[in-house]
Amino acid sequence: MKEKKTEKSLKKTESKKKKETKIAEAPYEDRDCPFHGKLKIRGRTFEGEVKRKFPRRISIEFERMLYIRKYERYAKSKTKIHARLPKCMEDEINIGDTVLIKECRPLSKIIHFVVIKKIKSGGKIE
Repeated sequence: MKEKKTEKSLKKTESKKKKETKIAEAPYEDRDCPFHGKLKIRGRTFEGEVKRKFPRRISIEFERMLYIRKYERYAKSKTKIHARLPKCMEDEINIGDTVLIKECRPLSKIIHFVVIKKIKSGGKIE
């Protein structure tokens, strides 16, 4: 009986060690990252230019065409959206870059999107 218990306890400790090493191997510990964390992405996708950079978030702006029925014309309109900036992308994204963002669950009062990738570099350097 004692031998069986010790074998079971050894297996449990080995499995715990394996889990700890897997966690330590992850380059970033960011739970709100679609690549290294458990954040699920869904829904709408936008592409825009980075206007401001904050710690862990960016503000992007893009133009869209709105149809005005009264005048039977189109008008340009700018939209500004805040998006979560994962730790793994903080160094590569700067002001003026064009990025792709995708919708996720609400992360805060104003953040409902997350940065997926950088499309092209801008001219401004922070």
